[in-house]
Amino acid sequence: MSDLRKINIDGTEIEVDGAMTLIQACEQAGVEIPRFCYHERLSIAGNCRMCLVEVVGGPPKPAASCAMQVRDLRPGPEGQAPVVKTNSPMVKKAREGVMEFMLINHPLDCPICDQGGECDLQDQAMAYGISATRFKEAKRAVDDLNLGPLVSTAMTRCISCTRCVRFTTEVAGITQMGQTGRGEDAEITSYLNQTLDSNLQGNIIDLCPVGALTSKPYAFTARPWELTKTESIDIMDALGSSIRVDTKGREVMRILPRNHDGVNEEWISDKTRFVWDGLRRQRLDRPYVRVDGKLKPASWGEALTAAANAMAGKKVAGLIGDLVPVEAAFALKQLVEGLGGNVECRTDKARLPIGNRAGYVGNVAIEEIDDAKEIILVGTNPRDEAPVLNARIRKAWASGANVKLIGPAVDLTYEYEHLGTDRAALAAATAGEGAIVIVGQGALREADGLAVIAAAQALSGRMLVLHTAAGRVGAMDVGAVTEGGVDVATDGAEVIYNLGADEIEIAPGAFVIYQGSHGDRGAMRADVILPGAAYTEENGLFVNTEGRPQLAMRAGFAPGEAKENWAILRALSAELNAKLPFDSLAQLRTQLIEAVPHLAKIDQVVDNEDAPLEQDKLGKADFLTAIGEFYLTNPIARASQVMGELAAMAKARKTDRIAAE
Repeated sequence: MSDLRKINIDGTEIEVDGAMTLIQACEQAGVEIPRFCYHERLSIAGNCRMCLVEVVGGPPKPAASCAMQVRDLRPGPEGQAPVVKTNSPMVKKAREGVMEFMLINHPLDCPICDQGGECDLQDQAMAYGISATRFKEAKRAVDDLNLGPLVSTAMTRCISCTRCVRFTTEVAGITQMGQTGRGEDAEITSYLNQTLDSNLQGNIIDLCPVGALTSKPYAFTARPWELTKTESIDIMDALGSSIRVDTKGREVMRILPRNHDGVNEEWISDKTRFVWDGLRRQRLDRPYVRVDGKLKPASWGEALTAAANAMAGKKVAGLIGDLVPVEAAFALKQLVEGLGGNVECRTDKARLPIGNRAGYVGNVAIEEIDDAKEIILVGTNPRDEAPVLNARIRKAWASGANVKLIGPAVDLTYEYEHLGTDRAALAAATAGEGAIVIVGQGALREADGLAVIAAAQALSGRMLVLHTAAGRVGAMDVGAVTEGGVDVATDGAEVIYNLGADEIEIAPGAFVIYQGSHGDRGAMRADVILPGAAYTEENGLFVNTEGRPQLAMRAGFAPGEAKENWAILRALSAELNAKLPFDSLAQLRTQLIEAVPHLAKIDQVVDNEDAPLEQDKLGKADFLTAIGEFYLTNPIARASQVMGELAAMAKARKTDRIAAE
C-alpha cells in the first residue's frame, strides 16, 4: 500500500511515496542533486555528503538527502507540506565545503587521467565547488591495487565513496573488496591483495565517480570526445543487454552498458565489455577458395562462382551459427530450401520444439524475476551462461526468494537448495505458487530434451528457457530448423553452407562453404570462404532469450572486402539463378515481418500462447551445464587477447593449490 506524502521542493509542491529518499523526491521534481556515493541500484552509504539539502524547520544544519526519507519530515505548524531547499545559501556553502574536502588529497591528474571528460568529480567541482582552497598540506599518496587484467587502479584519486565495495558485495556477490583504516588512513583495498573473481567486475569502472578505477585494456587509447557513439545490442550471450559501442575511425575502442530496466538494468558482463579487441584479430577480410588442398585468396566473383558451381544440382544443407542475425538466417533458409535442401540452427543438438514458441522461449519476462518468490534452475549455471541475469536472480534471493538448483552444484554467488543432479530430481521436484523455472541449454542436449521442457512446464506453468546463443531464438522464429535436428539436416548432404557455425565439427566428405567474420574452426574446414561482417559492422535483428526482438546497429565497417551477411546471400542467389526477392535490407525486413509478424515488435516481450508439450518419459542421466569456458564461447572471444588472459586465469584458479601456496 503506497504512502503518498506532499513535499515542497524549492517552491514546487509534489506528491511522492513516503518511502522515497529526499534525493529521489528531488529528481521527481526535476531538481538535480549532486552525489558521489549514492547510486539507486546500491545500498545507501551516506558517506560523501555532497547531496546536502536544507530542511526548513528541521535541525539548523544541512541534511544528507540520500539517507533521509520523505516520511521522516515534519509538516509545517498548520499542516503544510514540509519544505526542502536545494539552492539556499546554507546548501551552497555546505557543498563548497564538501568539495574543498574532496580535493584536499585528490591529485591534479586530469590531463593524464582516462576519466577526463566524463568525470563526476570534474563536473561537480565546476558546478558546485570554488576556485581556491584553504588547505596547504601535502597531498597523501596510496599504493595502487592489482585487481587483475581488466580494472586499472590509481587509488590516490579515490574519494572513498565505496561504490565499488557495495557493487562487488551486493550485485556481483564476491567479498574481495573492502575499506580499512580510519580518517586519513582510510583506503579501499582488496582482501589479501586478491584479484577480483567475477565476470561482472568491469561495472565498477562505470560506477567509479573519479579516475581511481579505469579500464586497463582501453587505457590511454582515446578521449571521450574523439569517439563516435552507437547504441546497440550485445550478442555475447542471449540476454540481449543494451550497450553503447564507441568507435574511433574504423576501430571499436570500447563497449559500455546502456540502462534497460527490463533486461540488463545498467550492468554488462566482462565478456561483453572487453571482447572488442577480438573484433580486430583473426578477421576474414577477403574471399578464399581451396585449390589443390590449400586455401588461396580469390576475388568475390571467383569465390561466388566457385560456391554456385559447387551448389548447383547438389543436395545442400545450411547451418546457422550462434551469432547470426535474423535477416541472414531468413535469407539462408529461403536460398537453401529453394534448392530443395534443409537448414538447421540448433547446431549444439538442443532439443528445442519446432513451432512451439512457449516451448523454446517460455512465458516469463526477465523483469518478472525481481518479484519471484521461488526460482528453480534446471541444468543451468547462470553465472556463466548469463552473468547479468544471475545478478538479477541474486537480487531476488536477497529480497527473500527461495532458489533451488537441479544440476551440478556450482558457486552461483548466493545460497540455494540443491535438489539433485539428475532427471529423477526434476521428476520429484515441487514448486510453490508462481515459481519461475529457468531451463538451461545443458538440460536440452540429450535425447530427452523435449521431456525436460514438458516437465519444467508442468512443474510451475511459468518457464524461461535460458539460451546461450544470441541468434538462436530469432532463427527458431523464422523456422530455420529441420525435424530431427542437425544430424538429419546434414545427412547425405553433398554441400554444407556454414553460416558462422564455429561450434560444430563437420565430417569429411561434404564440400563446405563458410560465411563468417573470423578465421576460426569453420573457416579451417571450408572449401570456399566468404568474409562477412561482425555484429558491430551491420544492422541486424536479434531476439533475446525472453523473446524480445532487438536491433543491433552498425557502429563501423567491416575490414577489407568483407560484406554484410544478407548481401552475400543475395549475391550468391543471383549466381545460382535462384535470385532472392529483395535488393535491400529494408525489403528483406518487410518480407521477414510478413512471414513472422511479431518481429516488428522491437523491444517488446512478445506474449506466447501456452501450448504445453506432451509429457514423455524422462531419461536417467545427470544434467550438464552448457558452457565449459565462459571467456571462449565464440569466434570473437577466442580471437581476443584479453579473453584469452582471463580464461587462463580462470583455469589457474580451478586447479588445486598445494599447501605451500
